[in-house]
Amino acid sequence: MPQSSFASLGIQHAHQQERIDLAAAFRWAERLGLHEAVANHFSLAVNEDGSQFLMNPNQMHFSRIKASDLQLLNANDKDTMTGPHPPDPTAWGLHGSIHRMCPHARCLMHVHSMHATVLASLADSTLPPIDQNTAMFYGRHIVDTTYGGLAFAEEGERCAALLDDPKIRIMVMGNHGVLAIGPTVADALFQLYYFERAAETYIRALQTGQPLRLLSHAVAQKTSDEIAEYPGSATNHLKEIKLILDEEGSTYAQ
Repeated sequence: MPQSSFASLGIQHAHQQERIDLAAAFRWAERLGLHEAVANHFSLAVNEDGSQFLMNPNQMHFSRIKASDLQLLNANDKDTMTGPHPPDPTAWGLHGSIHRMCPHARCLMHVHSMHATVLASLADSTLPPIDQNTAMFYGRHIVDTTYGGLAFAEEGERCAALLDDPKIRIMVMGNHGVLAIGPTVADALFQLYYFERAAETYIRALQTGQPLRLLSHAVAQKTSDEIAEYPGSATNHLKEIKLILDEEGSTYAQ
């Protein structure tokens, strides 16, 4: 939906800081090449039970998304897809289902980024702990092995049923892509960024054909816990991204 349409509805300033943060995440994801054409979706819950959420409009390129463009949707509204300016049906199916069924999953970022999708295409899509970045996700990611086609409502509900553990930050969507989960935009973007980097490390290590040096369970778990508790990294990452975009004169916050 264009900015002028939101202005006519009088909601362009609703959840303004959340809109700005999410818009910055879209711009940065595009810069890193994590997007895919005008597909893929990010969403952010803005009420206590997670049922109301912001999401990108249907078929809008990540590089153009502004804070005022984001749609405010209700996961419990059965008329969403028949109303004016409906979201992408697969975005509604996946994000709407998860926000409705998993209140702890506040921010969701789904992409088909290259290395995470390569990982999702392997017979074993588990990310092993071979360095610090891969160890970050030790015990904190799951693999969906029963891909059922485009994420319309039924497929979205099936995926949502796999996300009952708040400790899980990444779902490797087998034969599909990746879903990053966080309590805030900053945290979900941090997970998405590092998982793509970790997946790249693993895929490149496999390409050498050499044996992998796996971390022990104890060291991998310790590293995962230490990174999870490390203060301020996700928040400061997004803060710096917004400062970079601001210095460049980006329109993301409009």
